[in-house]
Amino acid sequence: MSNRMWGGRFTSGPDAIMEEINASIGFDHRLYRQDIAGSIAHARMLAEAGILAAEDRDAIVSGLEAVQAEIEQQTFTFSRALEDIHMNVESRLKELIGEPAGRLHTARSRNDQIATDFRLYVRDAIDTLSAQIEALQLALVARAEEEAETIMPGFTHLQSAQPVTFGHHLLAYVEMLGRDAGRFADARRRLNGSPLGAAALAGTSFPIDRQMTAEALGFDRPSANSLDAVSDRDFVLETLAAASICAVHLSRFAEELVIWSSAQFGFVRLSDKFSTGSSIMPQKRNPDAAELVRAKIGRILGALTSLIVVMKGLPLTYSKDMQEDKEVAFDALDSLSLSLAAMTGMVGDLEVNRENMREAASSGFSTATDIADWLVRVANVPFREAHHITGRVVALAEQRGIGLEGLTIEDFKSIDERIDNRIHKVLGVENSVKSRTSYGGTAPDNVLAQAARWKEALTGEKAEPTQRKSGGHGDGGIA
Repeated sequence: MSNRMWGGRFTSGPDAIMEEINASIGFDHRLYRQDIAGSIAHARMLAEAGILAAEDRDAIVSGLEAVQAEIEQQTFTFSRALEDIHMNVESRLKELIGEPAGRLHTARSRNDQIATDFRLYVRDAIDTLSAQIEALQLALVARAEEEAETIMPGFTHLQSAQPVTFGHHLLAYVEMLGRDAGRFADARRRLNGSPLGAAALAGTSFPIDRQMTAEALGFDRPSANSLDAVSDRDFVLETLAAASICAVHLSRFAEELVIWSSAQFGFVRLSDKFSTGSSIMPQKRNPDAAELVRAKIGRILGALTSLIVVMKGLPLTYSKDMQEDKEVAFDALDSLSLSLAAMTGMVGDLEVNRENMREAASSGFSTATDIADWLVRVANVPFREAHHITGRVVALAEQRGIGLEGLTIEDFKSIDERIDNRIHKVLGVENSVKSRTSYGGTAPDNVLAQAARWKEALTGEKAEPTQRKSGGHGDGGIA
C-alpha cells in the first residue's frame, strides 16, 4: 500500500529501520504549540484570501484547538509512523473534523512549516532565557550592594594581585550577563522574519498574504527569499553561539564558587540547598550545583559545533540532515535555562566570610602597586623606576617574613631616600580599594553607583546609590 503522506509515488511503506532513523516525533513533539499556532494563522489567512471557505476555516481552527487541549491534557497519542509533529497533528485533526483537514496544507509545505515552528520555539526560548539572565543580574546587583566594602584579593594568574571589593567582583559578572542579554536580543531581532508561505522552496501560485500570517505570529516581517526561508538555520546557530558564551560566563563564576567554597579558601559557603554530601566521608560539603553548571558548557558548545557541522556542506534548500538541528538545540537551551536558575539560587543565599577574604587580600604583598603609584604621584618618580624600587621593597619584606605594613620608614629609606612617612597611608587594603576611584574601579562608592545604574537599567526605576555603612566589612564573621 502507498504511504499516507507521500501518496502514489511509493507502492510500499518504509522499512522499520528507515522509520526509526526518519522519525522525529520523539523530540519535535515539544513544538506542538508553535505548530498549531502556525496552522491556525495559515488557515485564517487562506480564508481571508478566498482560498478556504469560512466554514472550513472555523472547523480547522476549532479542531486544532481541540488537538492542543488533548496534548496538554496528555490524552493525545503520538505515532512514530506519522514521523513528526506536523503529521501527528494533521492526522488527529482529520479524525476530528474530516475532509476540511486536508485543505489546511494548501499553499504550504512541511519545509516552511518546520522553519516557522522552530523560529517560534527559539524566539520563545530567547524570551525565557533573557528573563532568567535579568533575574540573575538583579541577584548579583543586590549582593554587590551588600558587599560594596567587603575586601577580597583580586587575582591574575590565580595569584594575589591587588585588593578589590567583593561587590566589584560580582558586578563584573553583571557586565558579562549584560552582553549575553544583548547577544540574545540581537539574535531574536534577526530571527523574527516569518518563513510561512515560502512553501517547499519556491513560494506558491496561490494569492496568499504572508504579511498577515507574519503579523498574526508576532513576526516583524515575512522572509524575503523563499529559498533562504526554508534552508536558513542561522537563527539557531546564532542563538546557540550566544548560549555558549553565556554558559562560559556561568562556568567561570561556578569555578570561582568551587574554589572559594573550599576549605583552603573559605571565602564563601554554599547553602545546603545547593550542596551535597559524600556517601563515605561525613564531613564533606560538595559544591555539586556549581560543578554541574561548570560542566553544562560542554553540552551547549557541543550543540553549536554539531549543528555547524551539519549545515556546513548543505546545498540549498532543505535536506533531511536539518532534522538534526532540533534535538541538540532543545538540550542546549534547556541546559542553559537550568544553569541560570541554579546560579541565581546560589547567589541569593550565598554566605560570605568577610574576615577570610580580607585576610587573604592582605597577604601576598597585594598593595605593592600602591607603593609604585605613590612614588609616581608624590615623589615624581618615573613609573618604570618606581616599579623597580617597589620590587626591592617587596623583596625586603619577603626576606624578613613580614607584610609591607610591617616595614619601618627606615626600611623604606634604605631602599630609596625619597620615600617618607606618608607611604604608610597607602599600605592598608582599605586605603588601597578606596583609592581606586577611576571610572570602573573597585572603590566602594563606585560599586554602589554602578549597582544603582544597573538596577535602573534592569527595572526601569530610578535607583539612588545605597549609602555606605561606616566601619566597612572588615570586622569578620559570616554575613
